[in-house]
Amino acid sequence: MPDSDDPESGSTRAPVPSSVTEVVVTEPTAANPAVDPAAVDSVLADEVDVDPAAGAEGARGLGRLWRRITAGALWHHPDFVRLWVGDTASQLGSSFGGIALPYLAVTVLAATSFQMGLLGTLQGLGFLVVGLPAGALVDRWRKRTVMLGADLLRAALLASLTVAWWLGALTFAQLAVVATAVGVATVFFDVGYQSYLPFLVGRDHVVEGNAKLQASQSVSQAAGPAVGGVAIKFLGAADVVAINAVGYLASATALWRIRHRETPPAPESRRPLRTEIAEGLRFVVRHPLLRRLLACTGIGNLTGSAASALIMLYMVRDLHLSAVEIGLIEAVGAIGGFAGALVVTPLTRRIGEGATIIVTATVFAPLPFVYPLASVLPAIPTLIVGQIGFMAMVVAYNIATVSFRQRLCPPEMLGRMNASARFLIWGTIPIGAFVGGVLSTHIGVLATLWVAAAAGLASILPVASRSLWRLRKLPEHDAADRRPDGLLNPPDTPAG
Repeated sequence: MPDSDDPESGSTRAPVPSSVTEVVVTEPTAANPAVDPAAVDSVLADEVDVDPAAGAEGARGLGRLWRRITAGALWHHPDFVRLWVGDTASQLGSSFGGIALPYLAVTVLAATSFQMGLLGTLQGLGFLVVGLPAGALVDRWRKRTVMLGADLLRAALLASLTVAWWLGALTFAQLAVVATAVGVATVFFDVGYQSYLPFLVGRDHVVEGNAKLQASQSVSQAAGPAVGGVAIKFLGAADVVAINAVGYLASATALWRIRHRETPPAPESRRPLRTEIAEGLRFVVRHPLLRRLLACTGIGNLTGSAASALIMLYMVRDLHLSAVEIGLIEAVGAIGGFAGALVVTPLTRRIGEGATIIVTATVFAPLPFVYPLASVLPAIPTLIVGQIGFMAMVVAYNIATVSFRQRLCPPEMLGRMNASARFLIWGTIPIGAFVGGVLSTHIGVLATLWVAAAAGLASILPVASRSLWRLRKLPEHDAADRRPDGLLNPPDTPAG
């Protein structure tokens, strides 16, 4: 489910997302905005009436949506603009590599369904292995430095794949090692990224900042796959992976130019790493509403990753789609995500933040059925329609949930909170990908897609709550409400 976190986003991605990562949307995959009616006025003018179908209107509709996003005070914040430029470059390069890496595995290395499941497992393994300590470490370090290092490491790792291909030495083993290492670096980048924005722009502008970043990510993900599909046709998948590396270098350059400097906590104020990790985990699991949202996202990621690990194999070998057609499908889906970033604001104003989460989760849960249905219906139109709806709802869900976490958490715990949340919701991704790969070897790829889609319906259950539906505004951090152990008191309205 998104946290697309996305899915909240700069990691290698499956071409047709069917998990709800912070879009990972973008957890990325690639920060996503909260929906504060008082703050979103700086993102969209009150008189703008956003049409939920605007993302499907083609270039003209994208232009209108983009002009709506360009309002706001943060365009006059030089450091935010540098962060935005860096993230956009990283997302654009990643959207190139996101289609190229699995395409390289399927077409050049002749990967099996089990190997594709293993590749998906390794890409998300970092969240299980280093997810929790990463948060405590990021809270101790300068977050900008962490992101810089992660960008440079990812660029070098991906460039090594292209060099190996040029030398005729590329193997699936190297691809697996690079996928694992890039995944680990992405953990540190994503935790640092979500924790850095409130420090950079202040809490009053978190909503606006997240909205602008989400919109530019969706535009990048719309343009990148379509261009990437054409580039694969003329350059080859290995050379397009190198473009992904260039995107990370561009991101690092923009981050390096940010002038804002944090002051990390003094070494003598640090507590044992285990204590700090436990504090972040307790904060996440003890809040009743946060538990519900994490369960919804985690289930969606578990079942979605079982399918997404096999999607490229399915489209190339079963549906016989070309790289250009695959890129087109993902690009149109990203346009839906861009529309979702705009639709969530008027939707929240109309029905409230709690109801928005329930509506978006309920709509996107059955949409992964479009993937197996594409085997009996016209494949390209079916996948396009499903992608538009799925990405629109996933992005809207991410916008509401990720920034709710940012607003709820005290500033000094942001790194640990984000890492703990991602450990719980992104940690299900490698498990799901492995299960999908194993299951497909026994019952086949198509049957696995049906099973994963059916299991994904369970993600609705944690948020099926009348008390959540009644919440017009989700709770947020108030220092006066903190308990002696640093945790927040439960909200007055229970998550029934």
